[in-house]
Amino acid sequence: MIYRVTDMEQRRGGQYIRQLTGYRAFMPATLPPAPPVDLGRVASLLSDADQAIGRLDGVARTLPNPDLFVAMYVRREAVLSSQIEGTQSSLDDLLSYQLDSDAAGLPRDVDEVVNHVAAMNYGLERLETLPLSLRLIREIHEVLMSGVRGSEKTPGEFRTSQNWIGPAGASLSEALFVPPPAHELQALLGDLEKFLHNRGSIPRLVHAGIAHAQFETIHPFLDGNGRVGRLLITFLLVHEGVLDKPLLYLSHYLKRHRSEYYDRLMGVRDGDWEAWLEFFLRGVAEISREATATAGSILALRDEHRTVTADLGPNAMRLLDRLFEQPVVNVAWVEKALNVSWPTANKLVGNLVDRDLLVEVTGYRRHRVFRYGPYLRLFEDTDGAVPEQRGNVTAGS
Repeated sequence: MIYRVTDMEQRRGGQYIRQLTGYRAFMPATLPPAPPVDLGRVASLLSDADQAIGRLDGVARTLPNPDLFVAMYVRREAVLSSQIEGTQSSLDDLLSYQLDSDAAGLPRDVDEVVNHVAAMNYGLERLETLPLSLRLIREIHEVLMSGVRGSEKTPGEFRTSQNWIGPAGASLSEALFVPPPAHELQALLGDLEKFLHNRGSIPRLVHAGIAHAQFETIHPFLDGNGRVGRLLITFLLVHEGVLDKPLLYLSHYLKRHRSEYYDRLMGVRDGDWEAWLEFFLRGVAEISREATATAGSILALRDEHRTVTADLGPNAMRLLDRLFEQPVVNVAWVEKALNVSWPTANKLVGNLVDRDLLVEVTGYRRHRVFRYGPYLRLFEDTDGAVPEQRGNVTAGS
C-alpha cells in the first residue's frame, strides 16, 4: 500500500500516516522510547511503587495458602477488567456461575468474565514453560474470546483489517484513534516482542508500563485488546520476578480513573511517556497498598473465624479453609469438596450459618446457596460499572 506522511511533525511516540482512502492511522515509534524516558522525573513515584509492591510480595509469602487467595484476586481482576469494557456481571455473579453454571438470573455477559479467569490462569500456567511472547499472547486471546461476544473476530489471530476506537456508531473517519494498518503489524509486534525479552537497564515497573502502552497503541486484535493488555502487565511482573504470586491487578485503579487512563495513553502517542508512567506508577503503588491491606485483613479474618469454629471439629476447619477459595457454596459443593456425606455437609453449613459466617441468599427451601459475606466484603468494589465508549464492531476492547 502507498501512503503519505501528514504534515504533522514526527513525534517521539510516533506519527500519523494518511492512507489512500483518506483516514489517518497512527504508527508508533519503535521501543525503547527515544529520547529515553526521563527517569529523574518519575524517580520518586518509581521508588514508592517499588517499595509498595515489595511489601505486597512479602505479605503474600506469609499467607498460609496463597494460591487460595490468588484465585479470588484473579476473579476480582476479571470482573473489573471486563467492566471497563462494558460488562455488568459482578463478583457474586461470577462465583454463582462457577458454583452452578445453570443458575437462574445470571447476566448474559458472565461468560466473558469466566473466560477472563480462564485466560489469566492459562497464561500463568503457560509462563512456567513458555516465554512471554507473541505466541503466548495469541493463545491467551483465544481463551479470552472463544464462545463469547466478539468470538467471530478471529480469536487467537492478529487482525488482518483496520480497527478503530471511538464513540458508539462512529465511522472510521470519525474515530478518536486509529491504530496502525494491518500490514504494519508484523514489524511492530516483532519490535514489541524484542522489547519484552530485552529490558536492558530500564527498571522493571517502567518496562511493564511501556509495554502495556505500546500494546494498546498497536491494538493487534479486532477485539479484546484492553483486556489482554491489562493481563500483560501482571504476566510481566510475574515473569520478571517482581511478584512471586500474581496478586497485583491494576483494573480497579484504571476503572476508577478511566478517563485519565485513556488520556494518558493518548498522550503517549504525542510522545509524553513520562506523564503516562507517572499515572501508571501511582496506580502500582496505590493498588499494592490496597492489596497489602487486604492480605492483612484476610489473615486476621482467618484467625478470628478459626477461633469461632474451633469447637466444631476438623471438618468445619477444612470447610472454612475452602471458603477462602470458593466463598459462594451449596451443600452439594461442600459434600464433594470435603468428601463427606450429604447429612454431614448440611450440618456443617448449618453450623457456620449459626455462627454468622455463612448467609443463605436465595430464600429457597431447596437448592439453597450460601455466601461467606465477611470474606467477600474484603473484595467488594464500590465503583459503578459504567460501560466504556467504544467504536463500532471493529473497535478492539
